[in-house]
Amino acid sequence: MQSNYKQTISKILGEIPLTAEFYFQLKKQSEPGTRYSLKNIQARLPQMLADIDQFKTPNAHPEKILVFTSLHYWIEEAATIALYFAAQGHHVTFGYLPYSDWQNDVNKFDLRRQDLYTKKVFEQAAEYMDIVSFLPIHPSYKPIPDELKQIIEEVSRYDAQYTLQVEDVDKEHPLYKMRLERNESFARMLYPWLSANKPDHMIIPNGTIQEMGIAYRMAKWLKIPVVTYEFGEQRKRIWIAQNREVMRQETDDLWEVRKNIPVETEELKKVKAMFSARQHADIWENFTRRWQGSDRVGTEKIKQELKLDDRPIVFMATNVLGDSLTLGRQTFSRNMAEWIERTVQYFVERTDSQLVIRVHPGEQLTHGTSMVDVVHDLLPRLPEHIHLITPTDKTNSYDLVDVATVGLVYTTTMGLEMAMNGVPVIVAGQTHYRGRGFTYDPDNWVNYYKILGSILDDPQKSILTEEQVKLAWTYAYTFFFDYPRPFPWHLVKMWDDYDKRPFSYVLSKEGQAEYKSSFDYLIGKPMDWKKILAEKKNETDVE
Repeated sequence: MQSNYKQTISKILGEIPLTAEFYFQLKKQSEPGTRYSLKNIQARLPQMLADIDQFKTPNAHPEKILVFTSLHYWIEEAATIALYFAAQGHHVTFGYLPYSDWQNDVNKFDLRRQDLYTKKVFEQAAEYMDIVSFLPIHPSYKPIPDELKQIIEEVSRYDAQYTLQVEDVDKEHPLYKMRLERNESFARMLYPWLSANKPDHMIIPNGTIQEMGIAYRMAKWLKIPVVTYEFGEQRKRIWIAQNREVMRQETDDLWEVRKNIPVETEELKKVKAMFSARQHADIWENFTRRWQGSDRVGTEKIKQELKLDDRPIVFMATNVLGDSLTLGRQTFSRNMAEWIERTVQYFVERTDSQLVIRVHPGEQLTHGTSMVDVVHDLLPRLPEHIHLITPTDKTNSYDLVDVATVGLVYTTTMGLEMAMNGVPVIVAGQTHYRGRGFTYDPDNWVNYYKILGSILDDPQKSILTEEQVKLAWTYAYTFFFDYPRPFPWHLVKMWDDYDKRPFSYVLSKEGQAEYKSSFDYLIGKPMDWKKILAEKKNETDVE
């Protein structure tokens, strides 16, 4: 009751001009009284700026750079990146939206308090970079171009898919309506600002969803060079995409160079060690995640447990619904659920084979539609040759790889790992390893069924060649160890990383030797993969 009363009062006060400003000054608050917090960067900012003063580099040709983000944890991380470029003598604008989450509406009173607090935190940094709030208190409602409307609708659909973990979006759902309103308000603020203050470069985290997705697409539409970035499972590494969505993990340029360079012995050992850890549910080196919940039991036992016989075994590995790696990744199916449904329907008649559907263990942490429900809605009672492994089942997926005749995947990395084991894999979604020479990549349903039928009719003929397996291993090394670039601070454990590698190190001669190239890629320096790989080899040879 007390909480509802406070929310009601805050909502009323939010409609009255200057109430948040007066309240903030009256209370002399160091934080806004919500879960929105910038305390980590606030505590370190004085020393950050002192380090910048010590190491700041004059720049004869400074670039106009806009670093934009939303959400308080991204604000701390992206502001640190913005300050790095200020230290390099560039004209930097740090743009932000003072939100604490993307899925709940926030009243204007709290938003304004959060905005005032953000400005207060960064007021001492205003000497080094422009601080711009894009808080849409009074957005313009003049007509906007049709292209911008399409951008807003696309990102809002992705937001709903990502948040609700669904593939079919109900446009009457409150979450979709809220995201549409918030994205449109921001777009109406950003569009005139970019038109009047066109930067030379934009830097945006993620670039697929939420206001970051709006900013990325608008930059592309306005032909402003833009870089998106994200962090994967490895510490001290960053994914960087120039004029692309980083979550699409496009490795085309890198692979064009790397595919003809054989994996060396030490590189092969590194990949084997990493995948051994994945298979046995261990954590390896700078990776932060376990990929399996339990260790392997072996091929004989897994066959006994699932009652598998000598008929060909088809291993279908699903993704987590709504994962950002599945958004907009359809090729010939309408979505992942349709791919699963039509594949199961196909196998109802293929009693000469066995289908094992492994629903992603990550679904244990989600609340959206489960692929278990998709299968059970289609077939409440499964025939004896179709097996469904639920997210909570302790089955180790790599035991299934060992017994599989063929693999079916949407975008999961499990497809790459199956190919590394010589298993033919049919890829149904748009994933980064599709079309690399070691998978089957149908672009319509007819080809999909044709390829699947051909493999089942003559399994031995479809086993990958030695060259294809080597290619898969080369690609695995490329994706996990070449594609992520060195970077001092990971979003997860950001401040543990920063305390180990502060500006005093990163801006030093030693720190620049380690990280400067990655920062340069963030402002559009061409990623010359031939040169990058050559330099990496030289460093390895020296070691």
